[in-house]
Amino acid sequence: MLVTTRTKTKLADMDGAVVEPEQLRRATLASSVGSALEYYDFYIYGLASALIFGPLFFKPLGESGALIASFATYGVGFAARPFGGIVFGYIGDRFGRKMVLLLTIGMMGFASFAIGLLPTFDQAGLLGAVLLVTLRIVQGLGAGAEQAGATTLISEVAPPKRRGYFASLPFVGIQLGTLLGAGTFALIGMANKSVLEGWLWRVPFLASIVLIIVAVFIRLRLKETPVFQELEKHKNVVKNPVGELLRHSKKNVLIGIGLRMGENGNSSIYSTLLISFISVKEGVFPGDKFIGPVGLLIAAGFAAVMVVTFGALSDRIGRVKVYRYGALFQAIFAIPAFYLVTLGNVTLVWAVMVVGIALGVQSMLGPQCPLLPELFGSQYRFTGVALSREISAVFAGGFVPLIGAAFLAATGNSWVVLAVYSLVLALISYITTFFTPETAGRDLLSLEDAK
Repeated sequence: MLVTTRTKTKLADMDGAVVEPEQLRRATLASSVGSALEYYDFYIYGLASALIFGPLFFKPLGESGALIASFATYGVGFAARPFGGIVFGYIGDRFGRKMVLLLTIGMMGFASFAIGLLPTFDQAGLLGAVLLVTLRIVQGLGAGAEQAGATTLISEVAPPKRRGYFASLPFVGIQLGTLLGAGTFALIGMANKSVLEGWLWRVPFLASIVLIIVAVFIRLRLKETPVFQELEKHKNVVKNPVGELLRHSKKNVLIGIGLRMGENGNSSIYSTLLISFISVKEGVFPGDKFIGPVGLLIAAGFAAVMVVTFGALSDRIGRVKVYRYGALFQAIFAIPAFYLVTLGNVTLVWAVMVVGIALGVQSMLGPQCPLLPELFGSQYRFTGVALSREISAVFAGGFVPLIGAAFLAATGNSWVVLAVYSLVLALISYITTFFTPETAGRDLLSLEDAK
């Protein structure tokens, strides 16, 4: 067992090793910038899939076929994420959290920048599509551990009694990335179509180089987490964290996957599928590629505040209770939300996006930030968080736009597809909360899983 000692710290309610306030600030900043880059990449790729990539890379397939093919490349990135989670989860539990955060940010940033240099179908035929899929896989491998690393890092540094608050702060970076991505596309969407599809679509991808430089600079100055330092000190670092996880934590991995279905799935529905739904030829606002990104921009501003609010609330009343009622709200909201979208009122569309993303999704994401790391023992925590997040991301995130686009095409763009999809995913998370142990304030130095 891991032997721990209680030492006086410079953070009043922190147990275990000494954590300087400066270390906590750096960890929060490093995690936030990484989250911003990941979700900037996530949203510019998702928006590009919904609005631009079809005619650019899959032109011969026709409008509906090109859209489905475009969303398929989006899904490929998610399919790669569990493999990234396994590889980098192993590295994070075996050699430390900091190393992984440097590797993943480099991979994701390189892939995004390179997408901005790709030749289109008109320029190089299918070569552009092949390279797009390849870079999307690289993106997915890096993203498969980025959020797990950020979540694990900040949770292991934060004071236990305020872990929900601090662990949710890096996820403000998600909203920053969303604001940057959606804002960029809202601006370039105002350009002439020939200019947009000619060269302007490349700018958001090439601009990611700025975030890469900032993130690498900050992460080079990070210290290793106190929990991993304690594992090394007492020689409790395991050689095969994946094997240990599968032996001891299968139940908690399944819990993590179930919890993520409502949050991650609805995030994808509102941020990609809904935008495609309202803008395609048969949509509510046919051919209007401006309304969706602007709605996403507004929703992200509210979500940046709400994710921290719900994270802090989980410190006061418990992770499970906040999560349960958040999932229930998302389920109840699903049918009226997507019906309202069909009424053709722009303000109503934006209101639905704000409520769905800022209240529905964030009420699950806020408590999820500390809850996932708290589910697992310290020896394989990184791997546990990574696999829980990324296996669920394949089904709830990656396949949602692809499957949803196919159903929308088959049903003549029926809003019921979105409503039922959102409802089912939210109910999966709601039911999962009844099998989830309460973890608020748990000692993360423990080798044991939460039970």
